[in-house]
Amino acid sequence: MPATADGYVITPEELASWILRDDERLLLLNKPPLVVCHPSKHGPWSSLVGASREFTGLERVHLVFRLDRETSGVLVLAKERALASRLQTAVERRRVDKSYLAIVEGDLEGVREVDVPIGPDLGSVVVAKRRAAPAPEAVPALTRFRALAHGGGYTVVEAEPVTGRTHQIRAHAEWLGHRVVGDKIYGPSPTCFLEFLEEGWTESLARRLPLNRQALHCRRVAFDLGDERMVFAAPPTEDLVAFARERMGVDLAALSAGLDALPDGQEKL
Repeated sequence: MPATADGYVITPEELASWILRDDERLLLLNKPPLVVCHPSKHGPWSSLVGASREFTGLERVHLVFRLDRETSGVLVLAKERALASRLQTAVERRRVDKSYLAIVEGDLEGVREVDVPIGPDLGSVVVAKRRAAPAPEAVPALTRFRALAHGGGYTVVEAEPVTGRTHQIRAHAEWLGHRVVGDKIYGPSPTCFLEFLEEGWTESLARRLPLNRQALHCRRVAFDLGDERMVFAAPPTEDLVAFARERMGVDLAALSAGLDALPDGQEKL
């Protein structure tokens, strides 16, 4: 899949290969990196929502939550309005637990809890960048990081954002001094992001970033609906598995599978 700033056109065959579950109520996807969630100017097959609608033949599918373009992982789309409302209400009321896999720079040890507010980085050339630091415009943010494996100067961590702020894991990882691998905004320089926007993935970026996207994967999402609990999970994508194997000597797929996974990877409705 090409790493370009203009987006990526999905084929029906590709979408079918990303499906974890497809029934009368839900479409569950293992979102690959470099694919956007929301419809874009490039037509319905340029986003997961649009492509899912075309693939299923439904007039509408409901995206319960979004993932950043470069973040992979479990993505839940409801086919029924009532179910979508229940799931989205759980998100709004913060009755959702998310667990991410991330590969970060350096050797991060043990469990670290970062309780540092996040707000706009007013000094950055990238408007979207956030900064973890006390400031009048910052909001409370809490992330738990747990080191899982080390190798090659990198660490695989499980990251649990207790709050749900924009770029929270990435900004808190930067605050820790262990930036997410491949991050164009919080990596070696935010100019990487600007270069990517203008030129796509270049040889210059490849020399500065060991991966063409941020190494962040949403592996598990659990919804507390009051009368029931719904849990969905997705294995790490092949690019992260390959990076961990080749750069770290770590079996990321096996590591992920051992993290409190349900027998079939997700709880049934």
